[in-house]
Amino acid sequence: MNASKHNELVQSESRRSFMVGSGAFTLAVTFSGCAAVDNKPALPITTFAPSAWLTLGSDGSVTLSSPASEMGQGTMTAMPLIIAEEMDLDWAQCKVVQARFSPKDYGNPRFGGGMTTGASRTTQGYWEPLRLAGAQARAVLIANAAAKWGVPATQITTVPHACIHAASGRKLTFGEIAAFAIAPTPLPVVDKAQLKKTADFRLIGKDTPRVDGLDKVTGRAKYGIDQRLPGMLFAAVLRAPVQGDTPVSVDDMAAKAIKGVRNVVRLPYGVAVVADNTWTAMQAKRALKVVWSNNAKARSYSTEDATLEFVNRAEDALDVGVTLHSHGETDEVLAAAATRVEATFTNEHTSHMCLEPMNATAWVREGKLEVWVPCQSASFVNGVSTSPLSGFKPEDVTVNITLIGGGYGRRVEADYVLDAVLVAKAMPGTPVQAIWSREDDVMRDKLRPMVAQQISAGVDEQGNVVAFKHKIVGEAIYARVVPPAFVAAGGKDIPTCEGFEINYGMTHHLAQYLREQRGVDVGFWRGVGGGYTKFAIESMIDELARNAKKDPLEYRIGLLGKVPRAQAVLREVAAMAKWNGGKAGFANAGNRALGLAYSDMWNSHCAMIVDVSVTGSNIVVNEIWSAVDCGIALQPGNVARQIEGSAVWGVSAALKEKLTIKNGEFQQSNFHDYPVLRMNETPKINVKVMVTDNHPGGVGEVGLPTVAPAISNAIASINGKRLRGLPFTLA
Repeated sequence: MNASKHNELVQSESRRSFMVGSGAFTLAVTFSGCAAVDNKPALPITTFAPSAWLTLGSDGSVTLSSPASEMGQGTMTAMPLIIAEEMDLDWAQCKVVQARFSPKDYGNPRFGGGMTTGASRTTQGYWEPLRLAGAQARAVLIANAAAKWGVPATQITTVPHACIHAASGRKLTFGEIAAFAIAPTPLPVVDKAQLKKTADFRLIGKDTPRVDGLDKVTGRAKYGIDQRLPGMLFAAVLRAPVQGDTPVSVDDMAAKAIKGVRNVVRLPYGVAVVADNTWTAMQAKRALKVVWSNNAKARSYSTEDATLEFVNRAEDALDVGVTLHSHGETDEVLAAAATRVEATFTNEHTSHMCLEPMNATAWVREGKLEVWVPCQSASFVNGVSTSPLSGFKPEDVTVNITLIGGGYGRRVEADYVLDAVLVAKAMPGTPVQAIWSREDDVMRDKLRPMVAQQISAGVDEQGNVVAFKHKIVGEAIYARVVPPAFVAAGGKDIPTCEGFEINYGMTHHLAQYLREQRGVDVGFWRGVGGGYTKFAIESMIDELARNAKKDPLEYRIGLLGKVPRAQAVLREVAAMAKWNGGKAGFANAGNRALGLAYSDMWNSHCAMIVDVSVTGSNIVVNEIWSAVDCGIALQPGNVARQIEGSAVWGVSAALKEKLTIKNGEFQQSNFHDYPVLRMNETPKINVKVMVTDNHPGGVGEVGLPTVAPAISNAIASINGKRLRGLPFTLA
């Protein structure tokens, strides 16, 4: 069969077998490829790209693109697995690469089409598009096999990595098809009805080894900090002690006198020293003498004073801010309730303390910029690189995302990329890696917001909740990071306030946000708003249950009568921990108890019970049990690991972490004065993944929101004291 005839048949099979109605949800991708003539010894066609997502080799090898940043959460395995499942690939013949920056091809619908990883939106956002992409690529291969054999495509099915025609017993491997495949025009259009049933999954739902695992445990993995280029120099940037101040004058004589220093570059926000190695750059940075502007807004910000001011706003009935949610007549019902229970909750700033410090590498050649960076958002990196400060055109920028040694929301932002870009621009032709010290990391971290919350609950004579009012006071994140989203939401800062949403059955529910801006940047921290909003909500629910002399488990289940998935995780975790009303039968029950909490964040349901001991002022979390329903679990074992990891973060934040600010200056700088949970303090963690046939929910942050309230509720069972400030202290 010649190429022209083959092409004609491929088009025909595409139109006859794969087109669907105009009302269907469709996914269109760009195809490439050309035909080889069967009866001539032409050079072999070695690769065929059925879509932007993959390249198929005539040897059967498949290269899949992973659109999300890999920071230990397993997306580099899970996302390509979705394509492989629908395409019927043999996973053993697949390799994975990081997708190039191309939002048109790889954007996440849940980030408005941007290439950003975070907010537990990766699986949720890519689940359906990647399934459709895999199904469409499979349709292309079937169309080509049908044309090759001269049979209807409806007679062809696939087995792993091959097309088969059962009637004649013929078989073509995907590699064989790649040697002659042609992209059909028009393209096959695939809708959701053509996707696999979950019962037919071969790969999804199994614990496939992670593609990045071997390199990480053998030390071959390359992170941003490992990037090396010919002739590369290293930069360290001195910033003002207070965020917002800028350099007025610079004395760099002592810095330039240090051997190995190549340049000193004045930046709008600081001064960069460029040297032969990182150590020299950091030593020279300390030798700089800079006079700062001394006019930053943050100079008036001290967390100790601000906490009281935030609390006063939360407790001021006349200060209502903007409405996040309103259902019913909450204020009126509260006023008429038999009993009104009110409590105010606070939390301090927390820092990310990522193991890999912020870094980026940039190279400017012939007016074009290329960057290598461990970042959660290729879109934000591109935005920084094409900003007025940088001055590059989008078409002149190449973004390479590397493995990330700790993200947790910090690396959603790309402020640290600007260091490398501006220095490289000042030294064209020379690749430059800008790296932060741990102290730099802390001093310019985008902290979890410090927040004050007041919850007012009205209950009837039987202890049932009749009204629930929640006020949140704190800095805005979106207002700084993505102002259009903040404006579009009418001044509601979604990440700061997320978690206020509840699926407890309450007829009258009101939530309000009161914005504060003190000049210090706050940002995304693992769990974001849920780390403190669920602390307040679940502490209050527990208190209401005990005031009504009801089992906190049964009290919650009663409020969740219309949410069977929530009830299921609560009952499951109770069985795992032998809840028994919270009385676990400890030998030293006087200072040891169980605490319970539930979260519905990121479209997943998570229930948690903790075993807590109190000795004097010392709080110890001995063991944690968690049941989670995230819908379809792509890799159940990895889901469990994510719950474990976020639970450890939750324990650390609840018991230890606190970053204080005085007159705009951060009072902590490294692990010696900003303690985090140590290995010997980590509790045993038990996780049950309850797989259901629901759209996948988020996972990476799901285990955190339940930790603090569960600990607090256990402590209240021990000594009757309700702890309402994070981190906890009994002193």
